[in-house]
Amino acid sequence: MEAGTPKRGRPRDPERVKRVLEAAAGQFIEHGFARASIEAIAKLSGVSKVTIYSYFPTKEALFEAAVGGCTDVVVTSLPPGALDSNNPEATLSVIGTSFLKLMRSDDSLGSFRMMFAAAGEHVEACGAFYREGPEKLVRQVAGYLRDANAVGSLSVASPDEAADQFLALFLGSAHIRTMLGLDKPNESEDAKLVRSNVALFIRAFGGQGR
Repeated sequence: MEAGTPKRGRPRDPERVKRVLEAAAGQFIEHGFARASIEAIAKLSGVSKVTIYSYFPTKEALFEAAVGGCTDVVVTSLPPGALDSNNPEATLSVIGTSFLKLMRSDDSLGSFRMMFAAAGEHVEACGAFYREGPEKLVRQVAGYLRDANAVGSLSVASPDEAADQFLALFLGSAHIRTMLGLDKPNESEDAKLVRSNVALFIRAFGGQGR
């Protein structure tokens, strides 16, 4: 059975699933993957353990779904019309701003710290985190770059590689210091970083007429 797929005979209740994922995300971040308790998640969400396992057959599947919900915020939180294939400068600025907001959030920082600590010990959970976190984000940005390349506003031979490079621009020294709990950039500093990174990316991949 595919991870996160509910068992036949018990249709998903969207509101119930939402409560489970919110409770799961809090437990995983607070206690780490190994110590997060399905019993506690059930109690916090008001859903039985049996119901949770009918939706998510393994702890890894529940973790994967919880991470995926956080990652989707980068694209789903964008305002209508933000993904304009003909205006990559504005679009990438919005994507970069949303990505930084996610990466600066306490929940995201907690998730990354938790998974780095679990690396090598919980391989399946780390794989789920990677698929539903970094890998999904790269795919989403690559999809936009393909559209921009198709209309000629950008010239991108390898959208997946270029998407990875764009997001990596935001993971420099400021991000490392934030991960280590030393300090966190303010909004003005992050806005400057977005402008600089987008300008660099446009110079590298500018399309026709640039």
